[in-house]
Amino acid sequence: MIHSSEGVKYLLNLIDTPGHVDFAWEVSRSLAACQGALLLVDATQGVQAQSISVFHVAQERGLTIIPVLNKIDLPAAQPDIVASQMQATFGISPDDVLQISAKSGKGVENVLQAILQRIPPPTANPESPMKAFLFDSSYDRYRGVISLVSIQDGVLKKGDKISSCHTRKKYEVVELGIMHPEEVPTTSLRPGQVGYVACNMKESSEGLDLPISPLQGCSCYCSAHWGYILPDRRSSRSIARFSACESDGTEITLPGENVADSRSNHQVYAGVYPVDSNDFPKLEESIKRLTLTDRSVEVTRESSTALGQGCRLGFLGTLHMDVFRQRLEDEYNASVIITAPTVPYKVVYRDKTVVVSNPTDFPDTLDTASRVKEVQEPVVKASIIVPQEYLGDMMELCFNHRAEDLDHRYLDSSNSSSRIILTCIIPLSEIVSDFFDKLKSRSSGFASFDYEDAGYKPSQLSKMIFLLNGKPVDALALIVHKSAEQEVGRAWVKKLHKVIPRQLFEVPIQAAVGKRIIARETLSAMRADVTAGLYGGHYERKLKHLNNQKEGKRRMKKIGSVELPQEAFFDILRTKS
Repeated sequence: MIHSSEGVKYLLNLIDTPGHVDFAWEVSRSLAACQGALLLVDATQGVQAQSISVFHVAQERGLTIIPVLNKIDLPAAQPDIVASQMQATFGISPDDVLQISAKSGKGVENVLQAILQRIPPPTANPESPMKAFLFDSSYDRYRGVISLVSIQDGVLKKGDKISSCHTRKKYEVVELGIMHPEEVPTTSLRPGQVGYVACNMKESSEGLDLPISPLQGCSCYCSAHWGYILPDRRSSRSIARFSACESDGTEITLPGENVADSRSNHQVYAGVYPVDSNDFPKLEESIKRLTLTDRSVEVTRESSTALGQGCRLGFLGTLHMDVFRQRLEDEYNASVIITAPTVPYKVVYRDKTVVVSNPTDFPDTLDTASRVKEVQEPVVKASIIVPQEYLGDMMELCFNHRAEDLDHRYLDSSNSSSRIILTCIIPLSEIVSDFFDKLKSRSSGFASFDYEDAGYKPSQLSKMIFLLNGKPVDALALIVHKSAEQEVGRAWVKKLHKVIPRQLFEVPIQAAVGKRIIARETLSAMRADVTAGLYGGHYERKLKHLNNQKEGKRRMKKIGSVELPQEAFFDILRTKS
C-alpha cells in the first residue's frame, strides 16, 4: 500500500503469515524479508501459545516489534488484563501497546504512524550490484513460475537476462511489478521494493532449480535464486545463496533462514495416492506446483501393492498436512487417498541407527533375529494456554496421551479468571491424530496449543499389521505403543469390517503385532440360494446341494484373494472413528 503522511508518500509492504507452529518455516522465511513486525493480540482471547514462539523468532532476527491490541470494542474485551499478560510474557510495557479496533477503524492510523516512526527503512544503494532476496514463488498456468523478491541493492529491470546454474537454461525477465495489493506491472524494481518477477519458466520443475547464475558477458545485474536454502556448515543456521550478474561472475550471499534446513525438521509423514491410479502423473505435477509456494514439504516417490504408485510427503505437522491436502483438492481438483500420518522413529540396531518414517519399513521388534536394541520416538515440549477452570481437564487429557513432566504457571494473577500456561513433554505420535480436536472440545474452544521439538526418547513401540484372509495389507500398517495395541487394533478391524465388500467366502479380518493376533472381525460370505429350484423330495436332496456349496466355499477360501478397492481405503483413512 501507498500511505501518505505529512505530504510524503511511503510504500509499505505487509506479509501476513499464519502463526501456527506447523508453518514456522514459512514464518521464518517471511521475516527474513522484513524490517519489523506487528505483534497482534486479541483483546478477548489474550496471548496465544503460538504467538510466543513467533515472537521469539522475530526477536532473534532483530526486528522492530510493534505490539497491537485488537478488538477492544467487543463487550468481552479486557484490554488492561491482556496488556498485563503481554508485559509478563514478552516484557512489553503497556504504554507501548497500541489499542485498536480493526472493524471500526479506531486507532488504525496510529498503527501506520508507528510503522513509519519505529520501523527503520531498508538500507539499499541503487548504484550497487543487484542483490535480491527471494522469499516466495508460485505457479501460473499462463506465465509459468512467479517469484516474489525483496530488492536489497541495485535495480532489476524488465528485459534483464538470467540463467540457471542447474539446467543452464536462459531466461528473460518478461514481467515484473509491485503488489498493490494485486499485481501492478512496472518497468523496474528498485532498492527496498518488494515485487513479483516472471521470467518465462513454464515447467514447475524449473522453479525448483538451484541458484541462478550470471550470463557470461551480460552487463546488467540480474537475479538470484529460487527459494533454495543452503546450510551454513559453520552453525545450525542456513543462508540463502544469490548470484549477481556481474562481469566477473561474483557470487553474493544474503541472510536466509534462521532455522535449520527444513528437510531435517519434518515431523509428520503420509503417503498420498490418487483414487484412480491412472491420475498419478497429474497428481505428481500438482504436488510439484504446490511445493513452489511451500518448499518445506519433502516429496519422494513410493509404491504400494494395494494403492499403486504414489508419493510420500513429509510435513511439519498435521495442520500443515491438512492444508496441503485441501489445496490439492481445491486448486487442482485432485482426488487423493492419504494414509494414516506417522512420525519418524529411530531404530537402534546393534551396529547402526536408522530413521524410519514408513510403517512398512519398521522392523518386528518382537523378533530376536531383527537385532533391534531399542526404538526411540520423537517427543515435543508442548505449551497449552487455557483458563484456570479447565486446568483439570487439560491435565487429564495430557496424561491420557502419555505426557510427562507436567508443570503450570499463571500468566497473570489480577483476578479469578486468570489464564494458565501448562507445559509438558509429550510423544509427537500422540498429537498427530485428534489431540487438537479433544483439546478444543474439553476447553470449550478457549485453549491454545503450541509445541517445539524436544528430541527422541526410548519407547515400547510395535508394528501392527492387518490381515485379510491371512494376507497382510501393506498400506494399512501402523506403529503403535504397547499400551494402545488393544484399543487401536479393535477400532481398526471394526472400520475395515464396515467398508470391505462381502466376498463369496468368509473373510477373517485380523490385527496382528508380530505373530500375536490382537483383534478379529469376521466378514460373512455372500450365499446364493442353491435350493431355490428344488421342489419336493427328501430333505437330503437339499442337504446335498448345501454341502456342495459349503465345500466349494472352503476351497475358494484357500485360494481366493480379497480385493480391497481404493474407495474402501478412502473411507477407512478419511474417518477418524
